[in-house]
Amino acid sequence: MKNLKRHLEVLLFRLYYKIPFFSYQQKRRFILLFHHYFEFLTKYTLSYQIYQMTATETDRGIGFFQDEYSQWIKKYDYLLPDEYKKLQQTVDSRSSRPMISIILTIRDSEDHRLNDTIASVMAQSYSYWELCIIGDAATRNHLSEALGTYSQSEPRIRWFFKDKNNSNSVAFNEALNRIAGEFIVFIDPQGLLTPHALLWIALDILNHPEGMLWYSDEDTIDENGRRKNPHFKPDWNPDLFLSYPYNLVSHLGVYRTDLVHRLNGLRQEYENALEFDLALRIIEKISPSQIRHIPRILYHRCEAASTLSTSAEEISFLEAALTAVNDYLHRTGTQARAVQTPDRLYIRVQYNLPEKLPLVTLIVPTFNGLELLKKCIESIVKKTSYHNYEIIVVNNNSDDPGTLRYLQDLKQSPIIKVFDYPYSFNYSAINNMAVKYSRGELIGFLNNDTEVINNAWLTEMVSHALRPEIGAVGARLWYKNDTLQHGGVILGINGVANHIHRGIAKGEPGYFGRAILIQNFSAVTAACLVMRRDCFTSVGGFNEEQLAVAFNDVDLCLKLIKSGLRIVWTPYAELYHYESASRGYDNTLEKIRRSQQEIVYMQEKWSKWLTSDPFYNPNLTLETEDFSLAWPPRLEKFRLHGETI
Repeated sequence: MKNLKRHLEVLLFRLYYKIPFFSYQQKRRFILLFHHYFEFLTKYTLSYQIYQMTATETDRGIGFFQDEYSQWIKKYDYLLPDEYKKLQQTVDSRSSRPMISIILTIRDSEDHRLNDTIASVMAQSYSYWELCIIGDAATRNHLSEALGTYSQSEPRIRWFFKDKNNSNSVAFNEALNRIAGEFIVFIDPQGLLTPHALLWIALDILNHPEGMLWYSDEDTIDENGRRKNPHFKPDWNPDLFLSYPYNLVSHLGVYRTDLVHRLNGLRQEYENALEFDLALRIIEKISPSQIRHIPRILYHRCEAASTLSTSAEEISFLEAALTAVNDYLHRTGTQARAVQTPDRLYIRVQYNLPEKLPLVTLIVPTFNGLELLKKCIESIVKKTSYHNYEIIVVNNNSDDPGTLRYLQDLKQSPIIKVFDYPYSFNYSAINNMAVKYSRGELIGFLNNDTEVINNAWLTEMVSHALRPEIGAVGARLWYKNDTLQHGGVILGINGVANHIHRGIAKGEPGYFGRAILIQNFSAVTAACLVMRRDCFTSVGGFNEEQLAVAFNDVDLCLKLIKSGLRIVWTPYAELYHYESASRGYDNTLEKIRRSQQEIVYMQEKWSKWLTSDPFYNPNLTLETEDFSLAWPPRLEKFRLHGETI
């Protein structure tokens, strides 16, 4: 019997794969037919496995790195039967089975592709689920022909009727007391679950019983079943979550039912952003360690439904999301306000400054480079709207007469001090020394080859640095040709770390807006970094012995994270950075040897961190800075195709 099933499985795969002239709907009906009549199709969930493997070359070249996505899907994004069997056995070996209630709220106008949505639930390889369809009588009459087969043949599909005048939130809250699942998942009428979505969710629930909220990666799918635009999300990134009204958590978000009960379900006043508001209310009740990210594509958005259909709907959604964030800030006692970004697509949270502005000490090391240093200092003095600051310039063996005269002139300023560091260049030691001479409650590290662009740069950075949960703040830095130099640091790229989105042009949003949104990273560059003085001293400052030149900022940030603080990057503090214009590059034998020693030190000290940056994604590459795909993904458990278990 087992061999017969295997032969039939292979036959079905070959048959399905060789009939590309079938439409997407015909393929779905084909699989659904066998799903009803062959038990093993449910067991191995070929319905979507086969579908996932049929991505064609026609979707190459679409969007951000789409040229490789179809090939990546074929190679990595499915389970062979033996791999599925191992995964299923792992779940079956546990003493409990999480029951998952899938909430599908429909309107009579949303019948297109609804069959596919329901079929994707019925094809799940994990069987402990119920599908709760919320609609009114008119909806049921309108869709009776399409849904009749499912509701009659599948007892796990349940209808919840609402009064036609009731909102979706009211209807859900009425159904909340009657659903059976310990966990709740929301899906859209035109969204599709991947075949093992609930199985991966159940496994993570069982492995992490402390979890309270789960979310996965997602992509979009067009009318022909072609997948594109994969959104490989970071692990929990609270500042990015507040910036991103399209909700990092939804699709596929999983919520503990009892917690949703305690929060009294959904709120009618946020009807246009219900799940976003729910997630905001949940995260303030739980700890970050209870938020779990499953780095796998478990959900497909319908391409037509992945963007709001009208400008009126978009405006209503963004207004509701903005209100929800401001409500969250008020509830948590955060002195801040949320506003729409200029493009009206995202949210910016602006944190208030205290009435008495704290002193900031800006530290600028220099070696000659007269024109660079003048441009840096003058841009600070002329453009900085934050007025309570002092500048410490550290002279490291400058011998250019013009530079020396300029340093003497700077000493005449009441807000500028000049100190000498008459030893070999050691970036860490220079800045550690300067901190000892500083008076500021906050410290700003600034390269001499930077130039301020916007007046509010320091106001913005200080507003974040004063947040008690924040350890360090980084700025958005541009090359002189207006391409991005620093948009946050990702660990592991090119062996240790590198700047993400490097080289993209001004105005480009980057990967799902990550080049233009306030967010958390594992590190930011010290070419422009602001932090509280007590945070700097509490972790011992920069490492002078092992990291004299490179990676001292990455090491500092990781020490801050290890102490329980977060790192923030903000695009609203902008400077030019004429990188390495003063000191040059590592192009001598001595510099190369020193650089290699620093790399080895970082790889030995932070080895686990460098291969699993929580603010990146294991499905993305460590070879470039452009969010390209990883070949293969760096998944810790159940690597696909039998690599490791």
